[in-house]
Order: sequence, then structure tokens, then C-alpha cells
Amino acid sequence: MMVYDLIITIFGATGDLTSRKLLPAFAKLYGEKQIPEKTKIIALGRRPYTDESYLETMMQAGKITQGEEILKELVTYFPMEITEEDGYKPLVSMVESLKHQETRELYYLAIGPELFPIVTKYMNQSSLVIQGNANQSIVFEKPFGHDLESARAINEMLWRYFDEKQIYRIDHYLGKEMIQNIMMVRFANRIFEEIWHNRSIKNIKIIAKETEGILGRAGYYDQSGALKDMVQSHLLQMLSLIAMEPPLSYFSDDVKDEKVKVLKHVTFDKDSLIFGQYKGYHDESNIPKDSQTETFVFLKAFVNTPRFKGVPFYLMTGKKLDKKESLIIIEFEETSEQRKWNLPLSTNKLYIKIAPLDGVGLVLNSKVPGLRDDVEEVELEYCIACHAVGNLSEAYEKLIKDITGHHKTLFTRWDEIEFSWSLIDHIKKYQKEPISYQDYEDLKPLIQDLTGELMPWKSMMYLCSLKKGCKSIKIVPTNNLFFPIIPTLRHPVLTKPMSK
Repeated sequence: MMVYDLIITIFGATGDLTSRKLLPAFAKLYGEKQIPEKTKIIALGRRPYTDESYLETMMQAGKITQGEEILKELVTYFPMEITEEDGYKPLVSMVESLKHQETRELYYLAIGPELFPIVTKYMNQSSLVIQGNANQSIVFEKPFGHDLESARAINEMLWRYFDEKQIYRIDHYLGKEMIQNIMMVRFANRIFEEIWHNRSIKNIKIIAKETEGILGRAGYYDQSGALKDMVQSHLLQMLSLIAMEPPLSYFSDDVKDEKVKVLKHVTFDKDSLIFGQYKGYHDESNIPKDSQTETFVFLKAFVNTPRFKGVPFYLMTGKKLDKKESLIIIEFEETSEQRKWNLPLSTNKLYIKIAPLDGVGLVLNSKVPGLRDDVEEVELEYCIACHAVGNLSEAYEKLIKDITGHHKTLFTRWDEIEFSWSLIDHIKKYQKEPISYQDYEDLKPLIQDLTGELMPWKSMMYLCSLKKGCKSIKIVPTNNLFFPIIPTLRHPVLTKPMSK
């Protein structure tokens, strides 16, 4: 029998996560030779499928749109009841027959956290996974509990059976291209690192907006809400990357040490809290009519470190808003020279655009061309997604590749989770009844009162789309001048005036 260099065993192989994210990612990585040629995927499920009927069912559901032939080569379906101990002995025998001494083994728990205790117990007792074996890794997704107490319980259970080095906690946001790029933008560019402190930065805005509702996730979302679903993980991870000190090295633990130092020093203004719930939430399937779960959160936080003491961090996330976008805006202080100009000068802003198109933008003041002594905001813009059409990897592709190579920088360590849950539990003590909102316009006045600025704060609008790429040149007029956007530039910096 053939033996393999990489064996991936998926618990919950008939679920939505496996079909939408995992199998397509495995297929693409294999097709691009980013994982070993000798790779085997063992898909576990209760239904009595064959290899062929399992993949056929996934295809018919419309969840896997490409990579079918690759998956036929990679996937073996193994029917078993994962909550029954008797099923593990045959699984162990199968895995043992497929591996050699140095085989890399991944065990992906694409299951609900309520199943973790029984599944991890049987994995350990059956010797499917041996504590301390560096070639064996356990992978699982957020939510990492629903509060600090439950998160600690999950972690203690995992540590009972596995070493921390074997555990990979996935927050898929960390696999996004521009999240990975935050440290590069900061630390590899002196123009930013030299001014990355409270003497130069006025405020920082971290935004994650969605236009959709809960999309049938009532069971999870109504128990979680926007605060736990988004702020505890994605937004605080972005905050820690923005506010961290330069690490001793860019190896995993050194980076995480600095992120944890930030999370230890995050506080919030309880009077700044806004909780909202979109109108129609109670009409969603399986949502109680009296539910007080928030679908929108806004808060002002502070990082009480020497670098950022006094700088407000505005965090905002919500559903059923005006557009789908995730971005970070670093707004800089006015310069002393600005007072000498009898003109309406704006502050400089650095945009870190995470979704839907990755990129970086820098907003500057510039004289309006011509005879008038007027000023306008212009934006230097680099659209990564436009420039690298077809070459950008999905978050799961990057994360899975890193797991196979034992790279843990893009995965959360326990103490990151511990301090983030501690903050969220503290915020929950001040949670108010959510404000009902029809759309984003209902929330703007409240946010303006708290910040003195009208959200959403001008956001970057790329002139090339992800679907079309930058194949056509577009000319942007500004008075009598035109700025051509040329798709063949090696390092394209796109310049255009911002709309007023």
C-alpha cells in the first residue's frame, strides 16, 4: 500500500466549512504543488458514502466548483461516528497503514466546540494523536469559547491531551493578504515607523462592515452577536498588529509576545459604546422575538502603552450596513506648518484596505492645478488585488500551507485569546439594549456625536475591479490634468483626487 508524506483527517467532512473552504483550498494547493505530491485526505462522516458518492454529493450541492479531478485523487471517505469510541480503532489502523515515520499529520476539527471534549478524548485514548508528537497537529476554528471561562475550559481540555505546539487555532482573518502585510507596511518602511506613535497619530479606525444579515446562522449568531463574533477575534487582532512594538524577530512567538503586550493594555470608554440591531432581525428564521442580540457594535478603545497612550482607536462592525468592506484608517495629526496656510487643509491618512480589495492608500494635501490657490485631497493608492489578479491566495490556502510547514505566526496563541476574552467580558458588563436601525444612516448621527466625525470616513474606491483586473486604462480628470492608470507598471502607484 502506498504511504504518504501528508495525511489530512477532517472531522466534520460533510459540513459547510469543509465544502466551501477546506476542500477547495486543498485542491488549489495540490494543483499548484504547494503541498506534497503524496498527500491523502481522509474525510470522516456519519453517512454511508463511498469516495465517489461523497464528492458527488458535495458537487451537487454546488459548494465545490473546481478541483474535482484533484479531489478524486486525494480524498478517501471514511464513515464513522466520531462521538463513539469504537470508531477510532479502525481509523487508527487506516492512518497507520498510510504513513511512514516522518509523515506530517493534520487533524482538522471542522465541528462544533461542544464536540471537542469527547472527540479529543477519544483521539488521545486511541493513540490517534500522541501528545508531544511534533508531526501531528490539531486544527480548529473560532469561536474559541463564548466567554473567558468557557475559553479556559476548552484550552485546559486541549492541553490535557496535546502540547501547545501541536495546536493551531484558526482566525481566518489573519490569513488575508493585507493583514499579513500590516507588519511589512509598518516595519519595512521608515516613513511610517518613524511617525507611528501618539505624537503623530490623531486616531485609528478599525472597520468591518457587511451588507448581509445573519444568512441562516441563527443558532450560532444569536448566542454570539457582533461583539463576540467580530470584535473579540478579528478587530482585536487587527488592533494588536497596528499597536504592537517591533518584535525581537518575526518568528511566531516573538510576534505574539508583542501582540499580547498590547492586548494587556487595551481599555475602552464605556460611554462610547453603541449596540444596534437591524430591523427585521426578529423575522429571521429561528430568532426569538425578544432577542436582544446586537448586530452592530461601535466603541472607542485606548492602548495604554508609551507609544499609543491617549490615541483613540475607534472599532466598528455590523451587519446590514451600506457596503461590505474591512479597512484600517490611521489619521495623522496636523503639522505645525498647516496653521500658516489660509486654506482648508485636511489631515493625512493611511488606509489599509483588507476587503473586498486589498491595498494601501495615502491621502495628502495638494495644490489644485491652475491659477487658483486652492487645495484638494489626493490619494496615492496601490491596489494589491488589482495588480495581482489571479495570483492572490485565499485565506485558507495560506493558513493550511503554513500548518503543513509548522509556521504558527498567523495563528492565535492561548494568551491572545485569554486577554481578548477578558476585555470582551468587561465590555459586556456595560452592554445596553440595542438600538434598532433600518440602515447605516440611522447610526451615523450617534457616531458623529462620539467622534466629531461623520462615518464612514472617506474610504478608498479602486478604479479597477477584481473581476476585470486593470486591463483597461482609465483616465481620471482633475481640472485640466489627467492621471492615467497604467496596468503594466511594475510597482503601480495610482493617484487620483478624492471625491468631496
